[in-house]
Amino acid sequence: CQEKSFQILIFFCMALFKLDIPSFLCYNLRIYTKRFFRRIFLMGKYFGTDGFRGEANVDLTAMHAYKIGRFLAGYYRQLRGRRCKFVIGKDTRRSSYMLEYALVAGLTSSGGDAYLLHVTTTPSVSYVVRTEDFDAGLMISASHNPFYDNGIKLLNDRGEKMDADTIALLEDYLDTSSPEPKLAARDEIGRTVDYTAGRNRYMGYLISLAMRSYRGMRVGLDCANGSAWMLAKSIFDALGAKTYAINNEPDGTNINMNCGSTHIEELQNLVRELHLDVGFAFDGDADRCLAVDEQAQIVDGDKILYIYGRYMKERGKLINNTVVTTVMSNLGLYKAFDEFGIDYEQTAVGDRFVYENMLQNGHRLGGEQSGHIIFSKYASTGDGILTAIKLMEVILERKVPLSKLAEPVHTYPQLLQNVRVTNKETALQNPALQQMTTQIEQQLAGDGRVLIRPSGTEPVIRVMVEAATDELCKQYVEQLAAVIK
Repeated sequence: CQEKSFQILIFFCMALFKLDIPSFLCYNLRIYTKRFFRRIFLMGKYFGTDGFRGEANVDLTAMHAYKIGRFLAGYYRQLRGRRCKFVIGKDTRRSSYMLEYALVAGLTSSGGDAYLLHVTTTPSVSYVVRTEDFDAGLMISASHNPFYDNGIKLLNDRGEKMDADTIALLEDYLDTSSPEPKLAARDEIGRTVDYTAGRNRYMGYLISLAMRSYRGMRVGLDCANGSAWMLAKSIFDALGAKTYAINNEPDGTNINMNCGSTHIEELQNLVRELHLDVGFAFDGDADRCLAVDEQAQIVDGDKILYIYGRYMKERGKLINNTVVTTVMSNLGLYKAFDEFGIDYEQTAVGDRFVYENMLQNGHRLGGEQSGHIIFSKYASTGDGILTAIKLMEVILERKVPLSKLAEPVHTYPQLLQNVRVTNKETALQNPALQQMTTQIEQQLAGDGRVLIRPSGTEPVIRVMVEAATDELCKQYVEQLAAVIK
């Protein structure tokens, strides 16, 4: 984006909208331009890499949800030439119910049928969409965000995140309400169906993936007062574990509040006090999982990727001998992979990018340090409960504790600081910042790294440094932040 030719292209596209040309051409130009920029940035006015997200009734309102429902039902009816079916899940936020009813009103008013899974996980919606002949899926959740935020994630008929072209059309409709979908009448008005049976089938599917009984295992679960509340303990109990669940009493405002994968200290205390064999912490919609070993030490997404990647390689199951990571993965993971002879690829931050790489190249395992782990043989999204089941498989098959399995990954100290700026592009292009970055990388000499990237949703630059010690991380981050400021 720093190239002059690209800047000229941007101004040219902007100029097109100033020309006095027929309205239908303006509409098509607007759509094609949005598609073009979404392909480059995967970021629109409303929908980012993980759906439409913001503060409920401020950034994301019931009217937004209604219009999203109206658009999807009308769009898919035109695309398929028939009445279409949509499955909807939600997390435990107070605003999720409001948005659910608004989505249903929009879908049914444009002739779509809405099937309600009620409180469930994002991966369960993905599973139901791809296995039960639905046209699309919608998940109401803001993942790990606080309760007052909410979001809408859109999934295609394969349970994958919705494509950029459809999102571009939807965003244009949200901005202009044109073309307006036809309102259904009489028997064309859509139905609303209670579909808890779909959620139950998903639970049965996860149980079927367990290779061994968990009898004799003492397991802690932190449900984050979110979507895992109704599923995780039932699954582990069914598999025979002695299960201790915490943060499984949602009240609409306590989701992710000092609990779950973003606040794992409470699970560590539980494992330590009850002498558990392992603990698993989920986020609000349970598409992430972090683990705690029997010594109450955190096993993050990087270590999970190493443990299961090595397990797959030892069994001859790691297709292409490759694990997909993001640029935020720790240097210690890559050194452990190198030592065991496992190849890896890096993508931009976001499980969408990880999955797209896996899909394009046929890789079977990928994920993020934050706990989004994708097992492409079994799911098309990150799935926290599935990740816990897969870790249990390695523990039981290898007959060694989780701490031993994670031992080869030496995690380098890592410090991340957000620096607020008025213009992200100007800050990133600053010669002094580039010079400082090069200087620090030379000083690290391969025993650490610097990552500077713009936030996709906020006016901040994220500065991350990995180094041999916490002191070095702090020193270098402060130097870089000072230059940016």
